[in-house]
Amino acid sequence: MHTSELVQLCLFIGLLALLTKPLGIYLTQVLDANGKTLLDGLIRPVENLTYSLMGVDRDKEQDWQGYTLAMLLFSLVGVIFTYLILRLQHLLPLNPQALPGLSAHLAFNTAVSFATNTNWQSYAGESTLSYFSQMVGLTVHNFTSAGTGIAIAAALVRGIARASANTLGNFWVDVVRVTYYVLLPLSFVFAIFLLSQGVVQNFKPYDTASLVESFQSQVPKIDEKGDPILDANRRGLLEVKTISEQSIVQGPIASQVAIKMVGTNGGGFVNTNAAHPFENPTPLSNFLQMLSIFAIGSALTYYLGRATGNQAHGWSVWSAMMLLFLAGVLLCWWAEARGNPTHQLLGIAPGDGNMEGKEVRFGIFNSSLFATITTAASCGAVNAMHDSFTALGGMVPLFMMQLGEVVIGGVGAGLYGMLVFVVLAVFIAGLMVGRTPEYLGKKIQAYDVKMAMLSLLVLCMSILGFTAWAVASQWGLAGLNNNGPHGFSEILYAFTSCTANNGSAFAGLTANPSDGDSHYNATLGVAMLIGRFLMIIPIMGLAGSLVKKKIAPPSPGTFPVQGPTFTILLIGIVLLVGALNFLPALALGPVVEHFLNLQGLLF
Repeated sequence: MHTSELVQLCLFIGLLALLTKPLGIYLTQVLDANGKTLLDGLIRPVENLTYSLMGVDRDKEQDWQGYTLAMLLFSLVGVIFTYLILRLQHLLPLNPQALPGLSAHLAFNTAVSFATNTNWQSYAGESTLSYFSQMVGLTVHNFTSAGTGIAIAAALVRGIARASANTLGNFWVDVVRVTYYVLLPLSFVFAIFLLSQGVVQNFKPYDTASLVESFQSQVPKIDEKGDPILDANRRGLLEVKTISEQSIVQGPIASQVAIKMVGTNGGGFVNTNAAHPFENPTPLSNFLQMLSIFAIGSALTYYLGRATGNQAHGWSVWSAMMLLFLAGVLLCWWAEARGNPTHQLLGIAPGDGNMEGKEVRFGIFNSSLFATITTAASCGAVNAMHDSFTALGGMVPLFMMQLGEVVIGGVGAGLYGMLVFVVLAVFIAGLMVGRTPEYLGKKIQAYDVKMAMLSLLVLCMSILGFTAWAVASQWGLAGLNNNGPHGFSEILYAFTSCTANNGSAFAGLTANPSDGDSHYNATLGVAMLIGRFLMIIPIMGLAGSLVKKKIAPPSPGTFPVQGPTFTILLIGIVLLVGALNFLPALALGPVVEHFLNLQGLLF
């Protein structure tokens, strides 16, 4: 570990801390339906026109059921809209490569993926989707799904901050204001910066370049319609082709990269995502992409403190997130810098590092940092292949997602996920001292704890249930690229990523096989829906319960929700729940793989 890398880590955390307050103040202004911002003169007329076209009364608020129903209907329409675009892609404009429409199960998986802010990709973007599909079908969702997450977080914070009330705000107003005042301006500025770094933005057809030296490769055999030819066992046939040209991707990349980072979406325009020089060309673009992933999620903790009138509480939540993040970065960095234990048995000294699956221009530290950031947030963009990490290095992004992605987390999703753990921490603290648990003056009762636990049990059920089904099924094992514990980790990672609405992958897993098997696309799509909406519904129920409660003045026995004691308790609850739920599964995957690597076994 070099001093320069430690300096970069400190610089990252320092800049994030400096951004948190001003961006948090701005979010507070935006999330007040009548709040004033610096952009009012430019955006307010467009905002008012939008409400008129939608028939929305900006002053009419909704109770938790109405707010939730609006969110579900909005998301359902988005799924159907994107599904139709993907299926009819070949009939729509901006398709210079004449790419065909997607299969039914892949279109379902992709539409659900982007509507839930997951952005899992069972396809290679540059060889599957047209410019129209990328921009209208997917990038639009990058704004709306991120806006939905922030809106839900705002509704929960209002439930905590308000007293003896029934309403939590207006979903339509929240989504419109977040999109117009936060996501669009930030993405526009960031896209301009990315263009200055060399990220591509055009509508040109793909270029081709002749290779200096041709080579032979096995590729899927297709018929005249472009469909794969299958054998008697419905497996895709392969044929050997001589490759003498390389296709060079073009397209509207910068605009998608900007919002995929700012909105913690993560879906790449190209298959190799942020490892591709057209998406992430320089060390500066890499650093600012990482910073943009955390920016809004970090600022929402300041919004929490400002809205509840307890700024120290907001900073305590931020501190808990940062300590968990720092622990994950250091472990992943150490494991990757130390290298593969099996190689050390061959005489390679510890410390030479594991460069497999990493871009040389980013190296081990920036790959480890990016991997931890993108899985601590529900982003899923990658600048290295997590499947090629060491066993312990790959366990860190996996465990970060299994914690519920509350270590900053996705925009909005990270805050409302962490607030669930806050409720549990306060409840346990109350039990320990023999008092009725209180959170910022509101009593935490049985209903509140049930809603909090239900949101966590939903994640556990989906991740472990679907993983168990896949490892016990022929369709689940058929998609593996590796055997043994690493193969198990590939399946566990896929369902963890989709349920946690992250979208990154242990890329050795083939989720969209050439034989047309739809099991992975279907089950992963359902996992995304569960991880998004079956978690949000009980959280909104919790918000609806809290908003009705009265606020009691603090007493000598009130447990403080700020300071080191609370921060340590919160970290302990997050780790305890994660450990109890997922350590047995991790022991079957990355942990046992590490010990087998020490014996010289690879998978």
